[in-house]
Amino acid sequence: MPAQHDVVALILEDHRTMERLFQDMRSVEADRAKALREFAALLVAHAEAEESEVYPALKRFRNIDDDEVEHGSEEHQEGNEALLALMEVDDVGSDEWDEKLEELVEAITHHTDEEERTILNGARENVPDDRRAELGSAFVEARARLLKEDCGSVENVRKVVGKDNG
Repeated sequence: MPAQHDVVALILEDHRTMERLFQDMRSVEADRAKALREFAALLVAHAEAEESEVYPALKRFRNIDDDEVEHGSEEHQEGNEALLALMEVDDVGSDEWDEKLEELVEAITHHTDEEERTILNGARENVPDDRRAELGSAFVEARARLLKEDCGSVENVRKVVGKDNG
């Protein structure tokens, strides 16, 4: 199956992009604020597309652990909270910003590692190629729609986390 259609490959590709953006956010030579904006949009779109299109479908497969899927959703929330904490720091590159960045890196790295070892390996082994391709298409469509809606704005991240003042 072409990687551009396999939901597992698409999710892994996003994970690698997130790692690259972490490197940019850590680098004094990069546009750290721009990397954070790009990361925020990708993280929110990725997680919401997984939760709306991928996770519910994977729960239907007998050999994929439902508890791991539920735990993945909980970790998305933790990642979004860490993202918001970083986005709310005014001074990019300050000690506080670096501290919040490392908290975000830790939360996301923990989640992606666990998701890759449990949920995605389970999907590779138990979900037929045609179903993974269908899920890949649904994931890409949902992610693209969310990206177009500016899902990575601080206002939207506050809503996602449940800390909007509206």
